[in-house]
Amino acid sequence: MNILQEEGRFYVANGEQTVAEITYTTPNDSLIIIDHTFVDDALRGQHIGEQLVASVVGLARQQSRKIIPLCPFAKSEFEKKTSYVDVWQK
Repeated sequence: MNILQEEGRFYVANGEQTVAEITYTTPNDSLIIIDHTFVDDALRGQHIGEQLVASVVGLARQQSRKIIPLCPFAKSEFEKKTSYVDVWQK
């Protein structure tokens, strides 16, 4: 599955249609806020949501930012993965 990036989101497309995405804002130079995650029902169980969260975590590490996971799915990923503690703004 090829994850694409554009300003404010990582996403997976099937042709012109977005079938999975995670959206975020960057209110300042040190913070990323994850506000939404969507995965089409046809892709459920393939860990696409986890990969999308990991993409934002990678971006945060690259840019030396912290993340506030407002989205319930993203927050649950942060609670499960101790490897995200370095970028989690609690």
